[in-house]
Amino acid sequence: MAGARGAGRAAATRSRPGKRPAEPEREPEQEPEPEPEPEQEQEEAGTSSPRTEAVVSTPAEDEYAEDSSDEEDIRNTVGNVPLEWYADFPHVGYDLDGRHIYKPVRTRDELDLFLDRMDDPDYWRTVQDRGTGWDVQLTDEQVALVQRLQRGQFGDVGFDPYEPAVDFFSGDTMIHPVTNRPADKRSFIPSLVEKEKVSRMVHAIKMGWIQPRRPRDQAPSYYDLWAQEDPNAVLGRHKMHVPAPKLALPGHAESYNPPPEYLPSEEERLAWEQQGPGERKLNFLPQKFPSLRAVPAYSRFIQERFERCLDLYLCPRRRKMRVNVDPEDLIPKLPRPRDLQPFPTCQALVYRGHNDLVRCLSVSPGGQWLASGSDDSSVRLWEVSTARCMKTVPVGAVVKSVAWNPNPAVCLVAVAVEDAVLLLNPALGDRLVVGGTDQLLSAFSPPEEPAVQPAQWLEATDEERQGGLRLRICHSKPVTQVAWHGRGDYLAVVLATPGHTQVLIHQLSRRRSQSPFRRSHGQVQRVAFHPSRPFLLVASQRSVRLYHLLRQELTKKLMPNCKWVSCLAVHPAGDNIICGSYDSKLVWFDLDLSTRPYKVLRHHKKALRAVAFHPRYPLFASGSDDASVIVCHGMVYNDLLQNPLLVPVKVLKGHVLTRGLGVLDVAFHPTQPWLFSSGADGTLRLFT
Repeated sequence: MAGARGAGRAAATRSRPGKRPAEPEREPEQEPEPEPEPEQEQEEAGTSSPRTEAVVSTPAEDEYAEDSSDEEDIRNTVGNVPLEWYADFPHVGYDLDGRHIYKPVRTRDELDLFLDRMDDPDYWRTVQDRGTGWDVQLTDEQVALVQRLQRGQFGDVGFDPYEPAVDFFSGDTMIHPVTNRPADKRSFIPSLVEKEKVSRMVHAIKMGWIQPRRPRDQAPSYYDLWAQEDPNAVLGRHKMHVPAPKLALPGHAESYNPPPEYLPSEEERLAWEQQGPGERKLNFLPQKFPSLRAVPAYSRFIQERFERCLDLYLCPRRRKMRVNVDPEDLIPKLPRPRDLQPFPTCQALVYRGHNDLVRCLSVSPGGQWLASGSDDSSVRLWEVSTARCMKTVPVGAVVKSVAWNPNPAVCLVAVAVEDAVLLLNPALGDRLVVGGTDQLLSAFSPPEEPAVQPAQWLEATDEERQGGLRLRICHSKPVTQVAWHGRGDYLAVVLATPGHTQVLIHQLSRRRSQSPFRRSHGQVQRVAFHPSRPFLLVASQRSVRLYHLLRQELTKKLMPNCKWVSCLAVHPAGDNIICGSYDSKLVWFDLDLSTRPYKVLRHHKKALRAVAFHPRYPLFASGSDDASVIVCHGMVYNDLLQNPLLVPVKVLKGHVLTRGLGVLDVAFHPTQPWLFSSGADGTLRLFT
């Protein structure tokens, strides 16, 4: 038994890390049994005795079942010594044998504790013993005891707090006293101390120092809340007391014999009767009586008294702190517009030639040419500096969107017409670039097994190539917008269809089309590529979503707090976004700051149709249905702690309101501080 206890103690010592092993107790040496002979072993293996079989068949009994746990238990015998004294030592106390109780090695970090909390089902019942530093797992009885104490119950389960009380002392008068002690002498002799107290009280009553108590008045006491307004009253001494509002003193109009100029004429009387009760300056009509005896009873007396009581009862009893502020200090200190130049200030050129409203425009990357699409089923190409129409391309339907390829080495214009996107080579500018574009398009070789695509790529016929058409991308639904990627190889398209195929991305070099989304988040209004990172911005009616194209995941969801988003533009640095809405708001987002708007500008009076950033200058513009273009200075600083500076600098007017529509699209010149705008009056205008 002693050997079993020693082995148990050694096993318990080995199972705890960071503790020195105790020396095991030595067992008495036993004589070695002689080794059996081989023949005898074979016989024993061949014919086993029934006694051996019985031993094997019964399960082995637990040799530690009857062992006492006192020896295995680690008791800290330091008594009431504060454990903080052992903070700088490797041990935390001493056991019953006087050996050190070493602290457990704590090499586990927060991640290990979190994994234990997730994986260990008994983590919730594990506590740390402050005496030894080890983790102890509570038994079911201990957990039940803690839960009972937390509920305010008794610790003992068998204790009944509601058992009937035993009346140890009866209420009956007993014949014999509890003690047989005789009564004291002081119990029947008058006390001199009490005599002295009574004489003092009698003297105080005679002198009037002690007054008899007056009977309480049982009638309830009422007091007027606003009767005493002087500061010495009880209410006046209240810290936040506010005096009741006084009634306005009666004027000449309330007199029974007012002057003639206060008496209303017949027209004024009719106008007063037609007005609502809240619009009237006076809630009565002045009247004239010959004498005070002829004045009848006031018909609204009870109603006015009731309203007066309501005013007093519902008066906000709160003291307002008045702050004397100079009104000039409330106006934000903005720089002067002349310090923020250059920006467009006046109209320089008007491009005339379209017969219907001009929905869209786009500037070539070099800034020399301008493309415009109109409802007169044509795309016109203009020279910027002279306002001369260089080429007119009839497309046979309303042009919804025009986008010039931003790559200066490629001369291509994407035009959205009905359910197709037309890729035009306008053949303007450098002939090497024009020839290189045709050579790039003709170098494509179709694969042997064409893949299934959401759009169909068609080559232009010889007759169409004469007009400049090179490729036609056909879709199943009408196209509302086209947008190029900054490198000029990818093209995003918005379709007017419900579902997840509203946005398609086309690759020009490999002539591939793909639908990047599997489900729809509302009707898509606009899309835009991030200028430097693989992000795609998709604006629906109530939100703007930012998708990471490589990871194929949603990165951010911006909430503009608008009823209907109409247009979108991305800052050239990529950290800021502006979007306009049909409820005449322009919302600026700082992507590093928040998903909520950094600033909401309400400069326009009608719906916003287009917004645009300048690629080089800190300028952005917005066009609206009020036929005006507002140019704002929007400086974005490299210092992340400094907020962007947004200052409106100029309102540009020139377009004429036509059919309730004004400016439909705006775009900046790529290098100069110039602004192009297209309007419903069929003209394009250049502001410089």
